[in-house]
Amino acid sequence: MSRMMIDCREVPSDSGCGLVIAGERDEVLRAAVAHAVDVHGHADDADLRSGIEAALRPEPPSIGQPDGFMQIIEFRTRRIDEFDEQVRQWVEAIGDDRTGRWGITVADRDEPGRYLQIVSFDDYESAMRNSAHPATSALAERLAKLTDGDAAFRNLDVRTVRTF
Repeated sequence: MSRMMIDCREVPSDSGCGLVIAGERDEVLRAAVAHAVDVHGHADDADLRSGIEAALRPEPPSIGQPDGFMQIIEFRTRRIDEFDEQVRQWVEAIGDDRTGRWGITVADRDEPGRYLQIVSFDDYESAMRNSAHPATSALAERLAKLTDGDAAFRNLDVRTVRTF
């Protein structure tokens, strides 16, 4: 089950509250109701609970953790929209077996048609399970037809994580 969150800054309020609550759905709902009653003076009723439930959203992934693992995949294509569609279909096909935490695709400004995908995993083993999955193998075959040449893979152990 994916983690959920609620951010008071995104809920209409006069107080300017900046609290963010994240966790499992039931935990967040329980804590958000208690916060709304205790701090904001709301009554614990069906309207409050339904409003809070409507404001819940999936927690964005963290950028990584020390001892985590990342793959960088460098490839070239003139068919990036088709490439992205294949990845979208793969996400559906692999479903809950997907072990990647998050991924981004970036375009090289200096070399049009050159892209990098950065994918974060909890560890090397989970990345290898993801790579060995039949849905991933099928994706790789389809993507090979959309790319110019072979993709280059970099397997990277995360040493430090900083935000600036």
